[in-house]
Amino acid sequence: MSTEKERIRQLFRDKRKSLSIEEVQRRSQLICRQFQFWFNLHPEIFHIHIYLPIAHQNEINTLLIRDFLMDKGKSIYTSVVKAGTLQLDTVKIDSNTVFAINKWGIPIPENSKPISPNKIQLVLIPLLAFDIKGNRIGFGKGYYDVFLSGLDEKVLKVGLSFFDPVAHIPSETHDIPLDYCITSEKVFNF
Repeated sequence: MSTEKERIRQLFRDKRKSLSIEEVQRRSQLICRQFQFWFNLHPEIFHIHIYLPIAHQNEINTLLIRDFLMDKGKSIYTSVVKAGTLQLDTVKIDSNTVFAINKWGIPIPENSKPISPNKIQLVLIPLLAFDIKGNRIGFGKGYYDVFLSGLDEKVLKVGLSFFDPVAHIPSETHDIPLDYCITSEKVFNF
C-alpha cells in the first residue's frame, strides 16, 4: 500500500473524528437531501445495497437514506461479514428488521439469512476520502473491493462523503472506482 494512500487515510480519519455529533447529523441530513434529489432522477432503481453507520467512527447516518428508500417501497439490502474472510454476505432488511451492534460497532441484522446479490442495482459505499476521478479510500480492509468485484459491472457505485474530493488518490489494480459521490453540497459524477 502506498504511503500517500495511508497519509490521505489518516488525514481524513482525523478530519472525521474532529466533527461533533451535531455536525455529523447536520451533514448527514444534507447528504440525505442530495441523495433524495439524485435518486428521484433514477426511477429505474429498485434494489439498493446500503451500509449501516458505525456511530463511534462518525460515519454518515445512512439510516436517514434507509428510511427514505423504505418509504418509497424500495428493496433494501446490507451486508454481514462472513466470519474469518473478506467476504460480505448480502442480506435483505425491512422495517421489521431488528439490529444488534457487533464488537466493531456495526449494526448487524439479527436472524438474517444470506441471499444472492444479483438483483442489486446500486451500492452505497462507505469511504474516508475520494478524488476527482472517483478513486476512493476506505479503512483499508478491502471488503467493498471484494464485494463489488462479484457484482455486475452495471451496478452503480455511489460513495457518500462529508468532505470534497482530493486531487488524486493512487489506485491499485484491485481498486474499484465510484460512479458517483454525494457530499452535503454536490453530486459528483465520474
